[in-house]
Amino acid sequence: MTMNQKCPACKGRRTDGNGRTCQQCGGTGEVRPPSDERDAQAHVPYPHRPAQKEKSLRKRLISPIRQVAPVPEPQWLDLDRAASVEVTSEDPQHPIEGALVREDKRGWRASEAGTQTVRLIFDQPQNIERIELAFDENEAARTQEFVLRWMPNTGQSHEIVRQQWNFSPPNTVHEAENFSVQLSGVSTLELIITPDISGGKAHASLSQLRLA
Repeated sequence: MTMNQKCPACKGRRTDGNGRTCQQCGGTGEVRPPSDERDAQAHVPYPHRPAQKEKSLRKRLISPIRQVAPVPEPQWLDLDRAASVEVTSEDPQHPIEGALVREDKRGWRASEAGTQTVRLIFDQPQNIERIELAFDENEAARTQEFVLRWMPNTGQSHEIVRQQWNFSPPNTVHEAENFSVQLSGVSTLELIITPDISGGKAHASLSQLRLA
């Protein structure tokens, strides 16, 4: 007998004929299976819904990223104490101290146009590992070239770098250079600046020079 068959007791009338609810169909007019059979049916999984497998992700343990220790600030030379300076030209409003002394922000500027030389002569030979240079031009477009040289006590000159830079105000007005070197026994450091390689009337300038 299936669930859709009429109740044999009430014949689908949902009562037992005396107005009382049929005990076999519970008032539904259909045969109800015993309670233990109903419980078994409730726990039978749907045949079309197989048990899902647990998904696994491909993974592996890795070492955490280690914090990199900050690079210590170089021990910059006090150039006003360690060396004397020779310069081919300087504007009184922008003397060479303005580029070599850390507390001075005036920068150096030549009073005459054309190629200029700044020469540091150290009291004692120095070992140099860092050279920082900064230049600024806020007025005219020009292509500048500078040359850095050093000399030991023997007096033989060695070129460190020769470089050009295009200034184009207001977009390109600042040049900053940072060179890592290994120079031992430096007695003289020479900076030669050609402010305009086209031969214009530009004045050489230097915002900062630092050595470590």
